[in-house]
Amino acid sequence: MSAAENKQLMQQVFAELAKGNGKPFVDLMADDFRWTITGTTPWSKTYEGKQAVLKDLMQPLFAQFAGRYINTAERIIAEDDYVVIECRGHVTTKAGKPYNNTYCYVCRMAGGKMRELTEYLDTQLVATALAASA
Repeated sequence: MSAAENKQLMQQVFAELAKGNGKPFVDLMADDFRWTITGTTPWSKTYEGKQAVLKDLMQPLFAQFAGRYINTAERIIAEDDYVVIECRGHVTTKAGKPYNNTYCYVCRMAGGKMRELTEYLDTQLVATALAASA
């Protein structure tokens, strides 16, 4: 797929994330998807495979949220097989702490699917607002 087609896929996915619908994002993950969270928090590591991302990252993370997680793209840039998304997430944890993080996702696309995502974020907010990952 072209850079423009990859960008359009991400625009569609983030239009849904802005409404709190994460299903298109999950559907865009390849089975061998790899998600790396930068930094030194307990959440910072590489999650290998779509099932590991869902079970070891998303399930424990979303279990901490009191409401629907919203993620809004501020800017989407695409070149070759890469799409970069500058975005902002908004949710409150069950402990009553706001978890409003700013992200930069660098995604490698292939065959209409996300193959890799590297996430840059405010790690101090992760440390203060979230419980440690499992």
